[in-house]
Parts: sequence; C-alpha cells; structure tokens
Amino acid sequence: MAFTFPQGLAPELYPLAWLVGSWRGEGVLEYPRLETSGFVQEVTFDHDGGPYLRYESTIRLTPESMPEVPDQMAEFDKLDAKLAGDDAPELISDDSAHDPADPELVVWSTETGYWRIAPEPHQGVPAGQTSLEVLLSDPAGRVAVYLGAAGDGKVQLVSDLIARTGTAAEVTASKRMYGNVNGNLMWVQSLAAFGNPLQDYVSATLTRVEE
Repeated sequence: MAFTFPQGLAPELYPLAWLVGSWRGEGVLEYPRLETSGFVQEVTFDHDGGPYLRYESTIRLTPESMPEVPDQMAEFDKLDAKLAGDDAPELISDDSAHDPADPELVVWSTETGYWRIAPEPHQGVPAGQTSLEVLLSDPAGRVAVYLGAAGDGKVQLVSDLIARTGTAAEVTASKRMYGNVNGNLMWVQSLAAFGNPLQDYVSATLTRVEE
C-alpha cells in the first residue's frame, strides 16, 4: 500500500511522517539490578499541524513471557544496507499475544513529550538529515532533552540533559534509535543509571495499529 502523508502535517515533519499513528508490540527489558522481563508497549505519535509531534508511550511488563525480539542493531545495519541499495531485511510482523489493556499487566513506565524539528541544523548532523530536539517526561520524576537526527526511515537520539526530582532514581545518559524496517517500528534504548555505564536497556518491535 502506497504511503500518504498524514493530513495537515507540517512540511517540516515530512522526515518523521512515517511515525505518525499508533503502534503496538513486544520487547525485552534487561539491565543490572533489574529483573529481566518481556513487555508489551503502546506508542502514539500525533500532531496538531505545528512543527512537532506529540508522543506517548506505555510499557507493561510480561515477566512470564519473553518475546523473541530480533537483534535491533543488526536490523538497523540491514536498514542502512537497504538504503545503500542492497537487499531489504527480512522481518516477520509479530502481533502481540498480550492485550496491553489487560489490567493484570503491571505498568512499568509511561512517557509523554514532543518531537520537535530544530529551527537550525545541529552541528555535525550530516547533509540530508533533519535535526531533532525531543523533550520527554515520565511520572518517575524525570525530564529528558534529546538531540538527534532523522532521515531515510531512521532516527538517532542522544540525551543532552536529564533532570530529576530529589527522590527520582539517577539516570545520567541515554541513547535511542528508531527505524522503519519493512513497515515496522523497531527501537532500542541504552541507559546509564544506578552508577552503571551506558548499556542496553530495552528493545522492541512494534507494528502499526490500523484505525
């Protein structure tokens, strides 16, 4: 099916147009001091015509179920190869076996925020890429500002500032990568927290929820 730009989307957001909509899927959480667990996730990107996207994410744990999530970095490498003209990566769409609205599932995290097109290109962003400024907040007491770039169905973000309340757990750095792989939204996040160096934290594969 041919892709069409969402109605009323600001032209500045065209490099992010593929994100607009609702997504659902499964992933894995693994980090020192935390119990490894599967999870289900719902993500929504929407807009009101301004040069930014509104973002909302909810992750619910499924500790009894560990989904087989593809190696995200390998898939991103394949995405780069695809853009270079090589064969497209093979990825089987996997609808979540869990209902994210199931009240028995424990909410692990929620995030809300805005993905904003930077008014001027960031230093070091390659030609043809769109500079991003992303602001995310969560009820655990943190607000994070990410800087990054988007282009060719791929988004890379690096934390520029992470502020927290006096009672929130300390997180000192974070990186995120999002990719459009065969119409699926794949993403991975690295985290530096609890005194640990930056390392893998969560990864997931999401499929678009058709309205």
